[in-house]
Amino acid sequence: MSKPAVKNHEPLFHVVKRPAIPTWQSLLIRAGAILAALIVAGLVTFFLTGLNPIDVYSTMIDGAIGTEKRIWNLLQGIALLLCVSLAVTPAFKMKFWNIGAEGQALMGGLAAALCMILLSDKLSPALLILVMFITSVVSGAVWALIPAIFKAKWNTNETLFTLMMNYIAIQIVSCFSFKYSVPKGSGSIGIINSISKAGWFPSVFDQKYFLNILIVVILTVLLYVYLKHSKHGYEIAVVGESENTAKYIGINVKKVIIRTMILSGALCGIAGLLMVAGTDHTIATDTVGGRGFTAIMVSWLAKFNPIMMFLTSFLLVFFEKGAIAISSEFDLNNSFSDIITGIIIFFIIGSEFFINYSIKFREKEEKRK
Repeated sequence: MSKPAVKNHEPLFHVVKRPAIPTWQSLLIRAGAILAALIVAGLVTFFLTGLNPIDVYSTMIDGAIGTEKRIWNLLQGIALLLCVSLAVTPAFKMKFWNIGAEGQALMGGLAAALCMILLSDKLSPALLILVMFITSVVSGAVWALIPAIFKAKWNTNETLFTLMMNYIAIQIVSCFSFKYSVPKGSGSIGIINSISKAGWFPSVFDQKYFLNILIVVILTVLLYVYLKHSKHGYEIAVVGESENTAKYIGINVKKVIIRTMILSGALCGIAGLLMVAGTDHTIATDTVGGRGFTAIMVSWLAKFNPIMMFLTSFLLVFFEKGAIAISSEFDLNNSFSDIITGIIIFFIIGSEFFINYSIKFREKEEKRK
């Protein structure tokens, strides 16, 4: 007896890789995701608190850009997040998963803080800032160089290695915070040179954050040119596509890995300098504030394009500032701002699926015949 024919049942739908879509279309998808996120966040707000979503979003906008001071604070927040995002981008484009930006920036900030503590009465203000810049860059670069060497020489797992370096950096900062704590034994350094302001970035046009923002703008342009129009940028892209191809055409992969991670760490060191000398004027274990991990999302969503990173940084910082204003204005728990921010980020990340993939549904039997 012959066996009955077995019908092949196709799944109802399957996911296929989408060909590259125009920039305007990807922007439209992201805008739709943000709109959907705001609708969902508004519904969550209404059902949990009974508040009018329109009033909530008005407060969000006012909290982010309602006054000149808030606008400058927003730009400052964007600058710091963007700086760390720029730092991880060369490594990520090379497919070196540098999860250690938090520690690298922290070490750069620690170097700047120690210069402020130990050298403020020995160097002129201009020379002190120059020394702080050099030591911050070197500290961040060295902290990134260690995992780079292990990856290049022994092919260690860079994700775990750089992540581990974050915790070591936190403990080192904790140690120095206790050593130079004010008052003694408190474990907190406090504001450094609060009277002399030695090592503080000067105000420009009466704006204390202007120099921070200007430095990050310059770094953004320089990194864009470096990645898009330089030989080093080309080598980074080739290594990221295929190490075997890079070796075949004569690129020294180990050299590229080490060189790129030095650059990544140096930029993290500058970010740490901006946080200490241009923002907080102190150092603590939470100085970087999680930006090292948020920067991964910023860089990834922008497709490693430094110019596009400004937009993704703007969105994240804008919603963060606005969500904090909502919690404050309506006397809500601080965690509520995290809920709103989380919903928005979830939709923004989810939009990447529809940019890169499409869903194909099963054709009807008649159509196939």
